[in-house]
Amino acid sequence: MSQSIPSPQPPQPGPVDAAPYAEQAPAGAPYPPQQGAFAGQPGTFAPPAPAGPARSNLALGVVAAVAAAALYGLVIGATKHEIGYAAVGVGFVVGLAAGKAGGRNPALPVISAVVALGSVYIGQLVGEAMIGAKAVHMGFSEVFFQHFDVVQQAWKQDADPLTFLFFAIAAFAAFSGAKKAAA
Repeated sequence: MSQSIPSPQPPQPGPVDAAPYAEQAPAGAPYPPQQGAFAGQPGTFAPPAPAGPARSNLALGVVAAVAAAALYGLVIGATKHEIGYAAVGVGFVVGLAAGKAGGRNPALPVISAVVALGSVYIGQLVGEAMIGAKAVHMGFSEVFFQHFDVVQQAWKQDADPLTFLFFAIAAFAAFSGAKKAAA
C-alpha cells in the first residue's frame, strides 16, 4: 500500500514562531512570550524588566543654563533691548537640557522653570553690565563682579512689566521643553 507524503508547507508569516512556546503562553494572550521572557502562570505577578540606566547629568543642565544666560546677556548688551524670542530660547534650552539629562522625573519641568528664571535674570544682569561698562568705559568683568550692587540697581530701575513677561515666557518654555524632551 502506498501512502502519499504531504508536501511540506512553507511556514506561515507571523511575529514569532509559536510552536516552541505554545505551552508557555498564558490563555488569551495574542502572542507567545519573547524568547527568554518569564511567562509564569496566568494571574501571577512578573516584575517589570529593569529600565535602562537612570539619566541624571546635572552638569549638562548647569552648563546649558549658564550658556543660555550668557548668550541672552550678550544679546541684551549688543542691542540694548530685551528680546522676547531670546527669553523663549533661554527657557527652551534649559528645559531641553533638563529633559534630556533628567528623563521623566515629574519634578523636572518645575525645576527647569525655576532654573530658566534664574538664567533670564542673570542674562539681564549681564546685559546691564555690558551696557554700563560701555557707558563708563570700564571692562565688563570689573563692572559685573566689582560693582554688582550697581548692576542690580540699574536692573531694578530698568525693570518694567515687559521684563517680568519675559520671565514668565522663559519659565513656560522651560516647563514645556522639559516635558517634551523627556517624552
